[in-house]
Amino acid sequence: MNYNAMKKADLIARIQELEAQSPKTVANLQVTACHIYPFDESPTGSLKALATVILSDAFQVRNLGVKSGPNGLFVDYPYDPLNKGIVGRSICNPITRELRDHIETTVLAKYQESIATTTEANNG
Repeated sequence: MNYNAMKKADLIARIQELEAQSPKTVANLQVTACHIYPFDESPTGSLKALATVILSDAFQVRNLGVKSGPNGLFVDYPYDPLNKGIVGRSICNPITRELRDHIETTVLAKYQESIATTTEANNG
């Protein structure tokens, strides 16, 4: 099928048809592993740690950044440093709000746990 020659309305109808036929697998993505690598001293002011997550034991995302911003901690997705166009162009990022929230919640909880463990080790 030549998708380039299709009219926009026909293409949208074809996409909807394909979506109806296939099960939604994105909704089944879950963080099955999360590793946090905190910094004693941040290489940049806002970067607190790097994280690696594994989704559904099938897909790994490295170099997620745990950063502090004006509204608190957040997860920053890896970007292409060699990109000549838009500054900070993401290499990968979740499409749905649910997956973004799930990844961010998991990474930030693991980060807080890591910081608490480090603090206890330093104090005890």
